[in-house]
Amino acid sequence: MKGFKEFLLRGNLVEIAVGLVIATSFATVVAAFTKLLLAVIAKVIGANPNFDDFRPAGLPVGEFVTACVAFLILAAVVYFGVIKPYTHLRERFTTEEEEVVDEHIELLKEIRDSLKADGA
Repeated sequence: MKGFKEFLLRGNLVEIAVGLVIATSFATVVAAFTKLLLAVIAKVIGANPNFDDFRPAGLPVGEFVTACVAFLILAAVVYFGVIKPYTHLRERFTTEEEEVVDEHIELLKEIRDSLKADGA
């Protein structure tokens, strides 16, 4: 039991679970927004942008086209609604910290350079 308890309380398991819950909730929000956007497009063009009934030569191409349109809308919402603002905020609020040079790395570089100079 001790090993199982350590497994559950170790590292990122809780963070992953929280991320999964948030992602699931966010997926619902994005799906609802996609429906809203499709309804707005339907109002603007005067027709429902649903291609499910499009079947050239009896092939169900329309369902694929509808899924592609919904995917593109979803990808645009995620990119412009999450990725772009997140990247902008991260760049704005993170400061360029001076690169911390490890003393061991610096010593190893000196030894390498010395060996190169002796061998040349």
